[in-house]
Amino acid sequence: MIERFATPLALLALLVPVLVVLWRWRRRGREAVLTVSDTRILAGVAGRGRARLRRLPLALRLAAIALLALALARPQAGTHTREVTSEGVDIVLVLDISTSMRGEDFRPRNRLEEAKAQAAEFIRKRPADRIGLVVFAAQAYTQCPLTLDHDLLLDFLGEVEMGLVEDGTAIGSALATGANRLRESKAESKVMVLLTDGDNNAGSVDPLTAARAAAAVGAKIYTIGVGKEGQVPYPVQDPIFGKRYQYVATNLDEATLRAVAEAAGGRYFRAQNTEALAEIYAEIDQLERSEISSVERIDYREASTPFLAPAALLLLAEFLLARFVLRRLP
Repeated sequence: MIERFATPLALLALLVPVLVVLWRWRRRGREAVLTVSDTRILAGVAGRGRARLRRLPLALRLAAIALLALALARPQAGTHTREVTSEGVDIVLVLDISTSMRGEDFRPRNRLEEAKAQAAEFIRKRPADRIGLVVFAAQAYTQCPLTLDHDLLLDFLGEVEMGLVEDGTAIGSALATGANRLRESKAESKVMVLLTDGDNNAGSVDPLTAARAAAAVGAKIYTIGVGKEGQVPYPVQDPIFGKRYQYVATNLDEATLRAVAEAAGGRYFRAQNTEALAEIYAEIDQLERSEISSVERIDYREASTPFLAPAALLLLAEFLLARFVLRRLP
């Protein structure tokens, strides 16, 4: 799409075709006349064949002039680029991948798949923020460092599955890993979002100690406990009967998760179904917002070629008509 003309004064040349048409209109009735003794000799010529094309060369020339005027005005197309400049928020998502996350109280997905789906939606809503991903079972590791490349982050999130590390729930180690990722951050706001369905039973770092360390580097922690109360169905692979379910009691340590959130200036949430988990991520999304300033830049490129080529074809057509088709009296 044409954004502007670099030399708009050249558009004045568009008046030439208009003036020529007006001049020709005023000269009607004063054109040269050929007198003959008997009009019957022209009866088979007038109004037929080539005579009908006598005004076409002028029309082609005027159209070519109009196109050349547009080309000389140097039309330019623009490519818009939006540059977002913001202190923003650095966020580390801390995700439990222990085998207890196989619980299917979030049907049709299990806990892990539902947590991944809601985390992906959260990521998509925050294009201006750097987001990283830490996953944990008995050990914690960084699945993706802080990045603005959210497509890459979503790819890493999609690859998360249970069984990658020894089973267990090392909440303290996971928080310490996330805090270490945020330690060098210069963002205006630093946040961790921890999601788990268990209690701290692995790792060498106490969750409260890790939470205080996170607070010391300016990080806020939101904790999410997932899972329904009571007995929860877990799939089990039976070597004889195949997949079956057994019911296991939820062992979520809400007291520790609440204490961790309070120690790091955040909040604790409980999600017992899909709707609640979606609402929690949406609430965190609204709580952690920063002002974003954006600058739009337009890169211009020349767009004269589409006018030059048709103009050349019109002039060629005029020449061929005048030279080989139409005839004039001497």
